[in-house]
Amino acid sequence: MTDTAKKKPRRKTVKPVPSEAFRNQQLSLFQTFLGEKDGLSNAVDLWDNTPRFSISRRKQEKLRLAGGFLPISTINFQYRRFPFTADIRPARFKLYGQDGKPTGETIEYYPSAREELIEHALRKLAVEEQAGYFDKPDFRSGCRFSLHQLRTHLIEQGHSLRYDELIEGLEILALSSIEIKGEGDQEDITGSGNYITLVARVNRKDIKADPDSKWLVQFHPLITDSIQKVTYRQFNYKRLMNCRTQLARWLIGQLVLKYTNASLTNTFDMKYSTIKRDSALLESYTRGRDAIAALDGAWAEVKALGVLTSFRKAEQRSGRAKLEDVIYTLHPSVEFAAEQKAANRRQNDDRTKNNTAQQQTLESFMDQPKSTRKIT
Repeated sequence: MTDTAKKKPRRKTVKPVPSEAFRNQQLSLFQTFLGEKDGLSNAVDLWDNTPRFSISRRKQEKLRLAGGFLPISTINFQYRRFPFTADIRPARFKLYGQDGKPTGETIEYYPSAREELIEHALRKLAVEEQAGYFDKPDFRSGCRFSLHQLRTHLIEQGHSLRYDELIEGLEILALSSIEIKGEGDQEDITGSGNYITLVARVNRKDIKADPDSKWLVQFHPLITDSIQKVTYRQFNYKRLMNCRTQLARWLIGQLVLKYTNASLTNTFDMKYSTIKRDSALLESYTRGRDAIAALDGAWAEVKALGVLTSFRKAEQRSGRAKLEDVIYTLHPSVEFAAEQKAANRRQNDDRTKNNTAQQQTLESFMDQPKSTRKIT
């Protein structure tokens, strides 16, 4: 291994976030909900449909190559019935000895379940005033926070992490990158970047002295794009964070984004094969029946959390009675149907407000003398 390979990637100097990025129309729409704000957050369509946290630590150990390296992981999934791929590049860290000095060795990690919780928490913190920001001229969004604030928030959601675990999780998110490629209705879609960018961090000595020191993160471009285009969707954040399993979180996220017309008069079907393909969370099971049993358990958890009143499964078998697939028919709860109705209304209201604001901006621009017009 060369000396160059042992070094962490050099961090880019990032332009400071202007004060107006913490207070603007687009951000206000993202931070305003229809309902009790404390229990709500925003789901981002393509970003939250991408299986970006699906490689468990146990699986990573099996994939690890000599020297601590991990390969680029390519995951195939579908989004709105179009084929997509996600290429995930792991974060690389130096290893240190007991004396605190580098050993000359490195190790790599993919973002997994812990990093998923941290990212959800950061997005939740971003809906607080003077915490989240949206900088349209430089096309970026994110939030500022302290480690103490982040840790306290996660504890309140039932997830206790030490400061060193939080720092490691943030660094994995900042040093890992993901490239999402696929087709859309009218054009190809590509989104590439780190999971987050740590714009400003606090060193370990300062953290011990003052855990309330502020950090600043920048979200993936797909989140920024969603804020700009108002394509996000509100959902019950507290319920999602109460999930015991990662698969249950994924199922709830899918229902939030796809079962938008939920009501007591209609049901929703999901296939085992679709869930396995698009979540990438059942790949570790060597036997299909074990994966189905795990999925049954996750649906039971989703039901217990108040999303469903019931669900039933229908097995699809071939002529030789071989199990080919399982169809799950879901019956929503009154609470979830009401949440989806509120999410629909909020999304429609926000888009109307956004369109009105854009029209007013255009009219104001056109009313200016040509010599003074400035495009931002």
